Amino acid sequence: MAATETTASAGARRVALVTGGSRGIGRSICLELARAGMDIAVVYAGNEEAAQATVAAVEELGQAARAYRCDVASAEEVDATVKQVIADFGSVWALVNNAGVTRDTLLARMKEDDFERVIDVNLKGAYHLVRALTRQFMRQRGGRIINMSSVVGLMGNAGQVNYAASKAGLIGLTKSVARELAGRNVTVNAVAPGFVETDMTAALPEAARTAYEQQIPLGRRAPRRSPRSWASWRAMPQLTSPARSSAATAAWRCSAPTDGTRCQARLPRLAQPPGSRRNELAANESDALSHARLRGV
Repeated sequence: MAATETTASAGARRVALVTGGSRGIGRSICLELARAGMDIAVVYAGNEEAAQATVAAVEELGQAARAYRCDVASAEEVDATVKQVIADFGSVWALVNNAGVTRDTLLARMKEDDFERVIDVNLKGAYHLVRALTRQFMRQRGGRIINMSSVVGLMGNAGQVNYAASKAGLIGLTKSVARELAGRNVTVNAVAPGFVETDMTAALPEAARTAYEQQIPLGRRAPRRSPRSWASWRAMPQLTSPARSSAATAAWRCSAPTDGTRCQARLPRLAQPPGSRRNELAANESDALSHARLRGV
């Protein structure tokens, strides 16, 4: 684990720790949270240049940020990173488990390492972060956990047995942790985006990309940027891309209140701003953004 220092956090400002925050949806999440007034701990696996670009973008929005290199599949590295983040910022209010990898191939060709690595990063990585921060959240009697799942975890996809298993597992983890921590005012939610054009999905074989596309109601992938936008929940900024809309959903969940009375699990469910029509959202998202919405028990 290595940390790169920039601007220090001041006062009692809330801090979000975002894994996989250097690129794609993770970077958009960092920026949405910064726009909402949060300081950001950007956790990345290897691309320091991209992580520093995210840090710089957060600072341009007037918030503090630091970058931390960490392999989330390692419990030891996660524990060390969390300790360093708390030492640097004082506390963590929100955790966004966004780090993820793919090793796509048909089941008959899949090697044991292909399966284990995807599970280790996508599922065990989230478990490591949640476990490392649970006592912090309990002590401060509040917090937000957002797990970035996928529609593949709900629907499955040929050639992605490992990825689908990891993302389905995240939904189960989300439901269970929500029940355990709701009494301490900690909400736990999963967001399940569809196919969004990012650096990770760009590396997928064309056959896998086509299979994804055939499952999308509109028959097309979500581009990196979309000319359309819609007003998100509760005065969040306008959304200008599917990646940013997924990010805004995660950011909104980081600030969503808990009623402290019950758990609601609704799968699958389209993210739908008040007053909008379902087909308008689908046209903007193109991937039928689904949610595992779990509110405080």
